[in-house]
Amino acid sequence: MGSFHLSQRQNPRFYRSKGSAVAVKREVLEFPKIPRATLKEAQAALLEYLHWTRSIPFMDAENMSKNSPHFLRNLLEKVNIVKDVRSSMARFLRYHPINEFEPFFESLGLKPWEYTPLLPRNLMFLSDDSLFFENYRVLCQFGIERNKIGRIYKKAIQVFQLESGALPLKLQAYQELGLSHSFMVKIIVCSPCVLIGDVDMKFIKVLEILRSMGFDHAWIQEHLADQDSYNWGLILRVLNIFSEMFCSNELVRLISQHPGLLFEGSGYATFSLIGFLLKFGHPIDQISSMFLQFPKIQVQQFVSNLIKCFVFFHEIEMEVDEIAKLVCSYTVLLGSCRLKKTNSLLSNLNVGKKRLCKYIQENPQELSKWVIGLRIVPLPDSGEDIESKRLKMKFLLDLGYGENPNMMNKAFKVFRGRGGELQERFDSIVNAGLDKADVSEMVTVSPQILNQSKTVIQSKIDILVNELGYPLSSLVSFPSFLSYTTQRVRLRMAMYNWLKDHKKAEPDLALSTIVACSDKIFLNQYVNHHPSGPRVWQDLKAELSMDK
Repeated sequence: MGSFHLSQRQNPRFYRSKGSAVAVKREVLEFPKIPRATLKEAQAALLEYLHWTRSIPFMDAENMSKNSPHFLRNLLEKVNIVKDVRSSMARFLRYHPINEFEPFFESLGLKPWEYTPLLPRNLMFLSDDSLFFENYRVLCQFGIERNKIGRIYKKAIQVFQLESGALPLKLQAYQELGLSHSFMVKIIVCSPCVLIGDVDMKFIKVLEILRSMGFDHAWIQEHLADQDSYNWGLILRVLNIFSEMFCSNELVRLISQHPGLLFEGSGYATFSLIGFLLKFGHPIDQISSMFLQFPKIQVQQFVSNLIKCFVFFHEIEMEVDEIAKLVCSYTVLLGSCRLKKTNSLLSNLNVGKKRLCKYIQENPQELSKWVIGLRIVPLPDSGEDIESKRLKMKFLLDLGYGENPNMMNKAFKVFRGRGGELQERFDSIVNAGLDKADVSEMVTVSPQILNQSKTVIQSKIDILVNELGYPLSSLVSFPSFLSYTTQRVRLRMAMYNWLKDHKKAEPDLALSTIVACSDKIFLNQYVNHHPSGPRVWQDLKAELSMDK
């Protein structure tokens, strides 16, 4: 190999924290590729060290050296290669003992960011934890693949802390109950918690119930995933609930078609679905009927879709009782639809919330056309839309926008709401006591003041006149007052009055000066002029927030 030098780089120090695990993951992804010949020499050097120096059994030492690439690459970066890799590695290991748990856990199928939080404290050598290694050997001898034992450790570390001789007895107890060797291997990988404590009778009860329905161990084994963990108590509860909801033939058909109802998240998604529907007043018999029509979809995805539909209905301001009717009457449809986001639907359908609520209630099947992956077709204009546009056009013409087509187009975008609503909001300002011509001028200067409901506009006028004591005519020179929130106006005026009482503000500041400037400017130019100003500002803000 000649002289092969790698950059000197410290091994990332492992801490028991999520942040460090993420750092380790990033570290691993950034490793440079090591030449194959170099890697093989390094593996041989590590094998010699683990077996001959550290007295680790040959099979385990070989597995560690061949199946811990991340650890090995990280180790190589610390070695100054002189002559050949193997002798340089051997020399380095002679004077720098390694944490043997790191390559060991990696050889068991765990990634560095997975085993980092699991590393034993204050231990470096496998021989320091003889109980751990003994239980590991029992699992190997039972027939569990080494690269799956890491998952068992991650899911149930207590299995490796069992007293000497306890684990073989537990395995024997299950086999004496008639469970085959291959089936138990699968169960231990998926659900190692059955080895903790006495025989898991809930697990045994689930097997008995399923066997009575005609589902053998091979069927169960087929539907268990190695990467998942299973709560057999929860699965048993689902089976018991289903036994009350369905006759035996229906239950067998349901489970055979949708095993995920039992095994996805140990049935937690199924529980969530039943609870969700019960909260909406869904009768048990209708819930049973829904399950018998359940689509070919993962249960967790079905629940997620259903909840997203509920959120969508809420965001378009649909009445609660109408939402309940849709959820109860069209559960399967809603659970099958992966809807696009609310803003996207409103924009692409070119429709307002009020009309969309009514449209969905009349045409719920249309929801299936608004899912992710499909192109949204805008809804056709209704008779109400046409009339609204006519009234809006008339309103804008009365304001004088008809002389310039470009201004008319811009005005259509600026003024939000139906034509009748805009006129009603305009009239509410006039009826408060202002001249119609003045209000027209106000709207031209600050069109956004009409993008609020009539009630909100009236409440802001009431605050201006009756609470703050300003004349109604103040709106003519400062129409955008109606655009600001009542909380902002009250906070600014309360602070201004306090400063005025303490001789730190001019007594005749214009309303626009007090309200319109940014918080930063208001603080710098007024609040900070008094030593207690910032504290009073925060107190007033907290008081108003509590009142709100």
